[in-house]
Amino acid sequence: MRQNVDPQKIERLMEILGRKAQGSGAIYFTGGASALLVGWRDSTVDVDIRLDPEPPGIFQAIAKIKQDLNINIELASPQDFLPPLPGWRDRSRFIAQQGQITFYHYDFTAQALAKLSRGFDRDLNDVQAMYEQQLFSLADLREGFAAIAPELMRFPALDADVLRCRVEAFIDAHQRGEQ
Repeated sequence: MRQNVDPQKIERLMEILGRKAQGSGAIYFTGGASALLVGWRDSTVDVDIRLDPEPPGIFQAIAKIKQDLNINIELASPQDFLPPLPGWRDRSRFIAQQGQITFYHYDFTAQALAKLSRGFDRDLNDVQAMYEQQLFSLADLREGFAAIAPELMRFPALDADVLRCRVEAFIDAHQRGEQ
């Protein structure tokens, strides 16, 4: 069983990946990794990433790092749960440059929508924390949902009406704070 990941392990992970990659690329952190680096959680069980573009040699590096740092690294991002939001790369926040690898937080609006779609307590707490830290706005959430709504049929495991209700409920519950 792997140990929980803390912010120091993620920093070490970025440093090693930057050294070991054999070319340029970008790595987008999502979920718990973003939560640790921004500071709304103390630990996570795995590090979810999206490679775009994929740095050459990155999978060999990941395989070794998983063992050396005793952490789980998963290829997972909001795009695995929902259609990609237009402009997600532009809204992804820069974290660091290590070697030829650029690290980002995957677009927080997309992360919030993906977490609302899952609906687990931890996910809903994360959405609240992201909102409190002003990582997305209610308008971003509303516009993001509207942008992906026509494509939700491509995700048959997702109930679009349930997601719509969760998005609307979150917006309604926080509406007064942004007026």
